[in-house]
Amino acid sequence: MSLPVAILAGGLATRMRPLTSRQPKILIDVAGRPFAVHQLELLQRRGVSHVVYCLGYLGEQVADALGDGSHFQMRFDYVFDGPQLLGTGGALKEALPRLGPAFFVMYGDSYLECDFTDVERAFQDSGKPGLMTVFRNDNRWGRSNVTYQHGRIVRYDKSDAAGGMQYIDYGLGVLTPGAFAPWNAGRGPFDLSAVYQTLIERDGLAGYEVYERFYEIGSIDGLAETRARIEARSRSVQ
Repeated sequence: MSLPVAILAGGLATRMRPLTSRQPKILIDVAGRPFAVHQLELLQRRGVSHVVYCLGYLGEQVADALGDGSHFQMRFDYVFDGPQLLGTGGALKEALPRLGPAFFVMYGDSYLECDFTDVERAFQDSGKPGLMTVFRNDNRWGRSNVTYQHGRIVRYDKSDAAGGMQYIDYGLGVLTPGAFAPWNAGRGPFDLSAVYQTLIERDGLAGYEVYERFYEIGSIDGLAETRARIEARSRSVQ
């Protein structure tokens, strides 16, 4: 696999306090190790060799804990928001010089067991500047926020999802620098959802359905489920 992965891990993680009062969410202990280590091992199994971390709140701890990636036979780069948190979109924009002509993007609290090679192939075949993976959620794990029909993202509404939506943004996308063209002027905060919305309006966002449920540590319940999943996997490979 050729594409690097940008990991968004700069938020304040207020929902996970007090666990995140003194450490970033990505370093929360899961089965005896920081969550980031489990996430990286999963990415390594998927063939990823280059990771770019977009960091803000307590981000120096992440760089100190993970190093340059050589321990994982990978390469890590770190891009920091600075004094002003830039949001998921703004952080990615700052990282573009490290990411090349196309890249995966995912969240630092996500554990995604889908086949990255299939996602990359779907992106290349689409010829579009962006791709969003979706999962048929039916409001089971969070509120569904995507209308996906006949292989197309028809609507994406993260803030006020309309009734009848069956799919959810799975948390893994593929983007090109061109997707950020509307924000080229200046440096400031904006959300990744705005990038996706703009691509939809321009018929520039491909869709790809995955069938493996997502895990996340962005909530207390999600953390418990992810711990159980990782512990079960660890037992199965022993």
